[in-house]
Amino acid sequence: MRKTSLPLLLVILGLAILLVGCSGTQQTKAPAAENLMVGMITDSGTIDDRSFNQGTWEGIVKAGTDFNFKPKYLRPAGSTEADYDKEIANLHDAGYKLIITPGFKFENSIYTAQEKYQDSKFVILDGLPHPGNDYSKAKIGPNTVAINFAEHESGFLAGVAAALQMKTGEFGFIGGMEIPAVQRFNWGFQQGLKYANNNFGTNITIKAENFLYQGTFHDVAAGQHLAAQMYDRGVNVIFASAGNVGIGVINEAVARTKGGHPVWVIGVDIDQYSQGYYDEGKTKSVVLTSAMKCVNQAAYDMVKSVKEGNFPGGKSLVFNAKNDGIGIPAANPNLREDVISKTKEIFTKLKEGQITVADKGEGLLR
Repeated sequence: MRKTSLPLLLVILGLAILLVGCSGTQQTKAPAAENLMVGMITDSGTIDDRSFNQGTWEGIVKAGTDFNFKPKYLRPAGSTEADYDKEIANLHDAGYKLIITPGFKFENSIYTAQEKYQDSKFVILDGLPHPGNDYSKAKIGPNTVAINFAEHESGFLAGVAAALQMKTGEFGFIGGMEIPAVQRFNWGFQQGLKYANNNFGTNITIKAENFLYQGTFHDVAAGQHLAAQMYDRGVNVIFASAGNVGIGVINEAVARTKGGHPVWVIGVDIDQYSQGYYDEGKTKSVVLTSAMKCVNQAAYDMVKSVKEGNFPGGKSLVFNAKNDGIGIPAANPNLREDVISKTKEIFTKLKEGQITVADKGEGLLR
């Protein structure tokens, strides 16, 4: 998740991604891939965070199944550059020649590692390698690929779908850290709500007090507390783009719904429907839909490119609607069929450039 606009040319790659739902390729199991060793280092959180880390790891695991190798992940002891440097070195020294890192916090470490370990390949998701805070010196080495996503388009789609489903009500947003990737989700979401109000006759209201950032991606309790306050103010739906903070939002929604006061959540990054179950049969969920970006597919495709000998080193890639890199889940049990149909039409318009979603916050809340 980068902190400023990319100073380098963004190269849009025509990747074979199956959307809507980031469901992965139809690759059949391949023969053993000799010396294909792929490792991942987690950002804040774990590989079962039901968000960014998990989505990335799932893509790597699927590649391991299809290409017959056993992937490995390491969880740093902390979240400093030194912690990340240490785990990159550990993977490299153990023979892992493709190292995948999810999150902007790896930007400085990958900047250094790509030069230090030129015999390895690196993928950074939601980031751009650069020294310190100086983006003017950003550099993507020939052994590195930087991948970013059009979160504003994903947030837009989720906003339209939720507005169409609810028709009326008050919506809110809880972000983690106030960084561009999270902001773009927020800004796209607001634009989606306004688009639905202006074009489909919905009546969704938003207030500044209900669009906020908690400041971390790990504080589950804080996420639940903020959600409780928001629901108490009359909010019906909260879009949570906040890692484990968002899990707290879902937990609060589950508790209220079980108590007879149903409320809703919009998930993020991956399909979070299963996280919101509130019935014993685990079929009913408080997650209305999820604003997804295909981190699993991005990770998978980078492994596949190494195996096939066409790793796009030195490039910055953008996953967006045009290359099916973002969307909402393929299955949305809480959305009516007419809502799903209309949302697919909107996705097609995004894909064809008939609708443009701003990635800036001018005229929008926070």
